[in-house]
Amino acid sequence: MPSSRPRNDASDRRLLGEVLKGVSRSFYLSIRVLPSGMREPVGVAYLLARAADTIADTRALPPSRRLQSLLAFREQVERPASPEVIDGIVSLIQGNSGGTSRSETELLGSLPQVFEFYEALADEDRQQVRRVVVTLTQGMEFDLTTFPAEDSGSLVALDSGEDLDRYTYLVAGCVGEFWTLVAKSHEPRMARWNADYMSGLGIRFGKALQLTNVLRDVPRDLRNGRCYLPGTELEGSGLRPVYLLNPSNSRQAFPVLRPWIHAALEHFDAAETYLLAVPRRCLRLRLAALWPILLGLATLEILARNDRWLDPARPSKVRRRWVYGMLVRSVLAVPSDRLLRFWIRGLRGKVERALGGN
Repeated sequence: MPSSRPRNDASDRRLLGEVLKGVSRSFYLSIRVLPSGMREPVGVAYLLARAADTIADTRALPPSRRLQSLLAFREQVERPASPEVIDGIVSLIQGNSGGTSRSETELLGSLPQVFEFYEALADEDRQQVRRVVVTLTQGMEFDLTTFPAEDSGSLVALDSGEDLDRYTYLVAGCVGEFWTLVAKSHEPRMARWNADYMSGLGIRFGKALQLTNVLRDVPRDLRNGRCYLPGTELEGSGLRPVYLLNPSNSRQAFPVLRPWIHAALEHFDAAETYLLAVPRRCLRLRLAALWPILLGLATLEILARNDRWLDPARPSKVRRRWVYGMLVRSVLAVPSDRLLRFWIRGLRGKVERALGGN
């Protein structure tokens, strides 16, 4: 049943247009290519999650204050929002906006409109958005309560591989589950999907993407006091988290990185299955699923070949020119299961060969 709240079409278009594009050009592309029915709940969920992430990352405030604001924000998602509380959160963050970009500031200033959009969604969509945003904020809470402040000079590692796997669910795997349920609800050709099975694949899809991001960002996260590579595994290789701050230890530390790249590849196998389960006539949804798979695998290959992967000056990033070429070729390949399998498995093979050489 749709909400009875009035809609402001011009405001909604702005939020899903310039505001969303400002805080994520890559996700903006995926949103633009989605069928119209999915575009609103997915876009609103992203804007809410991105605002929560901005709150959690505001370095001008100590982690305890950020956590307090994050929990207050979560309450606004879980129950009818209070304009006064939202204004208070926005005023606090904007008044202590160290490191906050202009686009993030604009998003925060648009939060009242984002919440209006959220509360105007159909009931089922609003429930799905609520569930995924609450879970994502639990991942942000995990970061704030597990790791020290970025400028503390301390460095803390996760305890175990189970912790990292749980973390990848909280901050991305839940998105795959959300995406699946929204697609099943809005795309008639997916109405016959087995929700449990496809949600499971969707969770692994999200984990693949987040694990790739975690591995790529190790040098940056280390300098912010966060080591997502498990401490038990580092100890097993005779290493401590602080050793990873020295790029010269890249080769010595690679045995800890390698199995996690393999784990990401296994999750990408599930992502491929997920992609090919999308009906071939649903070209927009296929493209939205294909692009992150290709980008993720290309990133893993660069990472696996990077003999200075711990060096922040040598980031494992895909070149923009490659991205543009991929976008063009994907439009031609997306209707064909055979071409997609060939392309994806070719990229996977490159990662495996790179791992074999390290």
